Amino acid sequence: MPWFLWLLAAAALGVAEFFTLTLVFGLLAGAALVAAVVAGVGIGLFGQLVALAATAAAGLFIVRPIALRHMAQQPLTREGSDALIGKRAEVVQEVTATRGLIKLSGEEWSARAFDESLVIPVGALVDVMEIEGATAIVYPRELLP
Repeated sequence: MPWFLWLLAAAALGVAEFFTLTLVFGLLAGAALVAAVVAGVGIGLFGQLVALAATAAAGLFIVRPIALRHMAQQPLTREGSDALIGKRAEVVQEVTATRGLIKLSGEEWSARAFDESLVIPVGALVDVMEIEGATAIVYPRELLP
């Protein structure tokens, strides 16, 4: 089988991978590229098929599980406003269910109480429970278990 047919097969499998994002077609495309190299060297059809099968098996049974395990892991660092969740802040202006102001990581943030029945006084330490837009949702530190 001519090497350029293997290249066409690899391209078709690459396109299929682009649309499915399963990693299966991408690994098969790589196996087809190996078969194209084997065909280009001058090895017969049986050798090309063995190269294709061996490369595809190695990819599907060794590389794919490792790649899926790495893709499933959460990133180790949080970025942007997500990095502020769990931080300690100080109340600058009384925090209620609708408004307030805190000093968080050296900046002043608008805030509101996580528990709508709470009124958090000036100077109290709070923990940031979540961020909604530019508003920190906070809970007093002394009430945490």
